[in-house]
Amino acid sequence: MSTSGYKGSPSVLRGALVQLVEDIVGVIPNIIAFQYNPEAITRGVNPWNPFEVDQTSRGAQAPTVQPYSPQETFSFSLELNAADDMERGNPITVGTGVAPQIAALQKLTQPTEGLLGDLVSSAKMLAGQEVVERPTVPVTLLILGPGLMYPVRVTSISVEQKEFNPLLYPIQASVTLELTVLTPDVFKCRKTAANSVATAAYNYSKLQEDVLAILNISNTVTNTVGSLPI
Repeated sequence: MSTSGYKGSPSVLRGALVQLVEDIVGVIPNIIAFQYNPEAITRGVNPWNPFEVDQTSRGAQAPTVQPYSPQETFSFSLELNAADDMERGNPITVGTGVAPQIAALQKLTQPTEGLLGDLVSSAKMLAGQEVVERPTVPVTLLILGPGLMYPVRVTSISVEQKEFNPLLYPIQASVTLELTVLTPDVFKCRKTAANSVATAAYNYSKLQEDVLAILNISNTVTNTVGSLPI
């Protein structure tokens, strides 16, 4: 993918949300590639605050204590537009616009056991057998280039539909997503293939973050040598 139609334009990787659906046959990734990368991303880091703990019921907390990883969040908007596929005559897009992309994003918030797993559960319910397992939402990876691959939980989806085809399916939409990063601690209670992939992705991203922090120190030392009074 290029940034423009001119030859020699730099290739740009597309971000994606990858849902790790654990089916009967194993982990099946549900990949939702961004049609356009978001123009702006808001990233929040909320450290644990020792001053919010009731100091009268337990020992006083040191002001620098940090027993938990900071809670990290991401929020951004995705633009969806069916114009190009409609011009190419894609029958699915001509009929339903960007509704399939919106539906795929909404599935990120819904519990599932995979295509085969859901089929088996539905068959059990149809036969009158009670399904007692607690439904869970599959782990989702937020991928923004090779340097950031975090397991996340989608906490909010807001969709603004802008234009519609004759069947009232949207052909343009803006989708605002809010995501919370899941740390490896939340995966310790259950050993699954998807949880192992999520933990590895988190550790990989944190390793790159550590490397970048070291590079910043090296760059800062190089640029400030002789300019500080120490």
